[in-house]
Amino acid sequence: MNNNLDTIFKAYDIRGTVDDQMNTGICNRIGTAFANYVKNFGASRIVVGRDMRPDGVELLKAFTAGIVDAGIDVVDIGLCATEMVYFASGLFNTPGAMFTASHNPVGYNGIKLCGAGAAPIGAATGLEEIKTLAKKRTSPSVAIPGTVTNQNMLSDYVDHVLAFIDKSVLRPLRVVVDAANGMAGLVVPAVFDRLPFQLDVMYPELDGTFPNHPADPLQPKNLLDLQNQVLNSSADIGLAFDGDADRVFVVDEKAQVLSGSLITALISKEILQREPKSVIIHNLICSASVPEVIAENGGRAVRSRVGHSFMKQLMRSTGAAFGGEHSGHYYFKDNYNADSAMIATLLVLEALSRHEESFSDSIAPLHRYSASGEINMQVSDVDSVINRVAAYFNGEDQDRLDGLTVRCHKWWFNLRPSNTEPLLRLNLEADTPAIVEDRVKQIQTLVLSEAAKPDVDH
Repeated sequence: MNNNLDTIFKAYDIRGTVDDQMNTGICNRIGTAFANYVKNFGASRIVVGRDMRPDGVELLKAFTAGIVDAGIDVVDIGLCATEMVYFASGLFNTPGAMFTASHNPVGYNGIKLCGAGAAPIGAATGLEEIKTLAKKRTSPSVAIPGTVTNQNMLSDYVDHVLAFIDKSVLRPLRVVVDAANGMAGLVVPAVFDRLPFQLDVMYPELDGTFPNHPADPLQPKNLLDLQNQVLNSSADIGLAFDGDADRVFVVDEKAQVLSGSLITALISKEILQREPKSVIIHNLICSASVPEVIAENGGRAVRSRVGHSFMKQLMRSTGAAFGGEHSGHYYFKDNYNADSAMIATLLVLEALSRHEESFSDSIAPLHRYSASGEINMQVSDVDSVINRVAAYFNGEDQDRLDGLTVRCHKWWFNLRPSNTEPLLRLNLEADTPAIVEDRVKQIQTLVLSEAAKPDVDH
């Protein structure tokens, strides 16, 4: 069982295949371990919730039993988006746990944990300690077990996210949402019911078997239904959510996919109009346009490592008003520094409402560079490859904040290791598509050939 724990505890959450890796016995142990961990910080209750995956019912029940056995009370908010657990954790100032496997396919489940006030819990911020406690399997020895209370948070959550926008400026945009049978099917109609938009929700039924397509909008094929519906209905914008509705991907009225970097830049402008001179966090694989837009609008851009625990920590330590990741996660100071796809969605719709022009025209000034997208390359020794690439570009501006970032004339790239596999992830951006193509080939040659000495100028 300890081997299973090593397998399912990841860098940012707990995740694995149901029955063999994620089962009721393991979830019960993790529940007790989490309860004993948060006791050290004075916690007396934990907020829990789950997504629509059918196996989540029994897994969460076992996890909750483990918490109660350790003498900690549970507030169960039931079916919810992950960001609703963060909201409740912040509102009640209690730790939280969300049962979800996010964008993973059928057969997976997992747990996202947070500390009181939606504080991040990752490998370096408590997850390893929780795993160690779960391995010890210490039997609870409490005189009084905890209690379980059920509480519906949907209305309070809707009030919270709507407070981020000025509803008076909204116009009746035609909005298509692909809920992908995930938790967006619950939260989107509840939020939009109070707004003037013409809403078309595709696949709203909560169904963890994902009968239409996987709830993973990072994969282009899973956006095709949304893109077709946007064009067929002459919509102003399309939105695709992942399974637990904590990430949103956006397409314009031409069905062109807008990167997380573009949305980060757009929301940064909105935030800086309200909170001038604010700090804005962006992860280091965001487009160079992001810090440019932040500076142009009077803000201070701060780079972060990739990953929600790093973003949240930096949000807290800098007092940043907003943070964005290229992957579609967006963080807000007034949301307990946690990420919220719904708040990001509302801010994008408010920005679009302020312009009479089309979405593609209004966002065009933010689209300044060409990007490679993330390219994964399998290598035998991650560190030695990164060192070799760094040596090849000796003399160029570079840093090791997260993997290797090198900035050259008219282009830059980041090469960072996967947290779980012997992979290097390449993200490259340049002034033109031709430069992107040439430089991607150059980096791939360097990475994949042990004796590579490509005859290409830097």
